[in-house]
Amino acid sequence: MSRPMRSSFIESARQAIAIEREAIDALTDRIDHTFETACDLIMQCSGRVVVTGMGKSGHIGKKIAATLASTGTPSFFVHPGEASHGDLGMITGDDVVLAISNSGQTGEVLTILPLIKRMGAPLISMTGDPDSVLAREAEANLDVSVPREACPLGLAPTSSTTATLVMGDALAVALLEARGFSAEDFAFSHPGGSLGRRLLLRVSDIMHTGERVPRVSPTTLLSEALLEISGKGLGMTTVVDDQGLMVGVFTDGDLRRTLDRNLDVHVTPIQDVMTIGGKRIYEDQLAAEALKIMDEVKITALPVIDRHNNLVGAINMHDLLRAGVL
Repeated sequence: MSRPMRSSFIESARQAIAIEREAIDALTDRIDHTFETACDLIMQCSGRVVVTGMGKSGHIGKKIAATLASTGTPSFFVHPGEASHGDLGMITGDDVVLAISNSGQTGEVLTILPLIKRMGAPLISMTGDPDSVLAREAEANLDVSVPREACPLGLAPTSSTTATLVMGDALAVALLEARGFSAEDFAFSHPGGSLGRRLLLRVSDIMHTGERVPRVSPTTLLSEALLEISGKGLGMTTVVDDQGLMVGVFTDGDLRRTLDRNLDVHVTPIQDVMTIGGKRIYEDQLAAEALKIMDEVKITALPVIDRHNNLVGAINMHDLLRAGVL
């Protein structure tokens, strides 16, 4: 067998992508009242979306079920072959069944249709043949037919599985928006990932507290304040009054401006050179918000206050890095 020329690899790959793009583009006009019916059935469901499909359709179905579940629509996958041998008990009349079959004639799927109908679970199908048995039996059939497969033999499911996956994503996104599903809701489903850390971690979870927080009074001499800055290692110090309220902050930037004025650090009180007020963040805000503030104003540390302006801590870029927020 002769080896193909390397240029044919590139041509074949580009052709495959073009064919699959064609299949995806064809889906746009099929997002119609039938798609709305499918969404309504799922929104009205008090149970879960049970996805089923054989072979490659089953692999795509598992991904669709996972996407639905992580975006606010409880869902799981049931293998249709296993359903005929006991797993049908996982489905109830309160559920919605999403059955996937490119031909719409898959035997294992058709076998369990009467039982699904008998228990009263609404049926949504995704098929490549709107006149198939599965499509006709469904309350809503989502047409995922494709002009041709990317496989030059027309045998391996390629364009058809891509179109099905994209239709599943469209369904998940439409439901997500209808439910008002938020980024924080998403994070609760992904607490172990970096996204979960960014969206769930609060400033109070990682801030410095107690003696680790640099603080001086307004009358503290600048020389003493510099010792506080170097001793606490955050590149700044807070300025706090007798009631514990934060009145200002002194940073490396303030120090440079002070030196430019040729002020004597041994006689100058910090209140004369501090930034009044200064950037700060509330302890109950997300750590990601602290990162946003630091990035916007090009600083590396922030004082942390409570809702009464009491100083309660400090946070810096290294804290965010260690916590996986950065």
